[in-house]
Amino acid sequence: MTSESVRGLRVIRSSERVPDTTPTTGMTREHAIAQGGLWAGVVRTEPGMVSGWHHHGEHETTIYVAEGTLRMESAEGATDALAGDFIHVPPRTVHRESNPGEAPSVAVFSRFGEGPVTVNVEGPSA
Repeated sequence: MTSESVRGLRVIRSSERVPDTTPTTGMTREHAIAQGGLWAGVVRTEPGMVSGWHHHGEHETTIYVAEGTLRMESAEGATDALAGDFIHVPPRTVHRESNPGEAPSVAVFSRFGEGPVTVNVEGPSA
């Protein structure tokens, strides 16, 4: 089955998601929507995995944790989000995600902004 459109509404099937072209180690991102500064998709992090440090340029990012536990770290510290929680990541905030749980974490992300969507860096001071 492929995308369906009804009077301006569009359904993007899971089979139509596109792998991220600027991957960050330790996580798998798939984009469902990428148009006009708006990005939305899914990110998976396996148990025990820690992503590389990165930021999302000038994009505001919201993350909804659908399954598992997602730990977010920045220069200021770390916090855990559980299934049902939202996370807000302001533009240019250097961070990394990890999964301290025993099951994969699945999160839905949405971004809005201009410029590069993912910028991989050495760490919070980079």
